[in-house]
Amino acid sequence: MKLVLPLVAALTISCGPSTPASSSSSPQPAPQAPAPKPPDESRRFPTENRIEASVIDNHLMGKSFMPGGTLAHYKKGKIEFEMFATKFATSLDAAVLLPDWKKELTDPKLEPMFGGYFGQDAGRPVFVFSKGAWIAGIAGLPEKDADQQARALAARLN
Repeated sequence: MKLVLPLVAALTISCGPSTPASSSSSPQPAPQAPAPKPPDESRRFPTENRIEASVIDNHLMGKSFMPGGTLAHYKKGKIEFEMFATKFATSLDAAVLLPDWKKELTDPKLEPMFGGYFGQDAGRPVFVFSKGAWIAGIAGLPEKDADQQARALAARLN
């Protein structure tokens, strides 16, 4: 018993809170590791009329709330448009971000059969939707054409 009491006291003292050394400068937060580069998902985009596809590291479609993703550029005759997609860790993560798109669009219209929104973004038509863990969309096409292209893209997202 005589030996246990000093041992418990020593352990209690050694496990107690430590006092940080005083310094004249405030502590700096640890540098945040950069987000991993998003994967190239260009295989998921239709190839017909596609000019190019590229991986965007962050702020897909120029939106501060969007992480990186893949952006494909298309040209059909005189009409140019883009398709975009990014995959989140879970379908809940994607669903939670969709209202940010709604806030960003001018005159957003809910597309209930598709679970997305169609509206204007800086005067350009945009149709955005979630499918599972994906947020994807079409920019630059009128609603009817965007719907058709979105169905082709959605079929490739799994």
